[in-house]
Amino acid sequence: MPNRTTTRGPATARPYSVRPANARAPMAVRVLLGQPTLTPAPVDPLGRDPKLSRVEAALMLADEPLLARRIAEAAELQDAGEARKLVHRLRDLYDADETPFQVVELAGGFQLLTRANYHPWLVRLRRTGHDVRLTSAGMETLAVIAYKQPIMRAEIEKIRGVNCTELIRLLMEKGMVRIAGRHDSLGRPQLYGTTKQFLQAFGLNTLKDLPEVESLKAPG
Repeated sequence: MPNRTTTRGPATARPYSVRPANARAPMAVRVLLGQPTLTPAPVDPLGRDPKLSRVEAALMLADEPLLARRIAEAAELQDAGEARKLVHRLRDLYDADETPFQVVELAGGFQLLTRANYHPWLVRLRRTGHDVRLTSAGMETLAVIAYKQPIMRAEIEKIRGVNCTELIRLLMEKGMVRIAGRHDSLGRPQLYGTTKQFLQAFGLNTLKDLPEVESLKAPG
């Protein structure tokens, strides 16, 4: 009985040019023709790339505002400029996703905080550590220092009309006030100013964010 087995060699293979229209070209051919080798995955508008993920992790770990330079070091970025761009991008993602978190500029840096409308529930768990509990006299003294800094104790007492030694000491213990230098007058008295913690406690980025004095006056 004749052998009907036939062997197909290279010459009998169908050339690529006459392959069926729905046939997928071999990998080598697709590469040569510049065709995509993989179907691109859909882009998630709220997704994070590795750099942005590292920035988010750094902010989540920090318990105080981070300077852009510090974020760049922690997330292995090129410089502070790249860090700012990524932080702003992360802030926009949080706003778009309506998460309970927000990225806030505080004391010259950036910090990840919960949004204000969640505070009534969170305060039941524990205090944030940034609450400032001062008497009215302490708040008045702090306000004088904040608006007039750097300022001598004698100038503070002249404005308030009372001795402020103990109040200044208390404000320094709470981390709200620091020694900002010395005056050039006789005896070189100390000058006082506010701290980074003061900005953080009152939700300010810089001293320029302090309310205008005119807006603090009671309506006549």
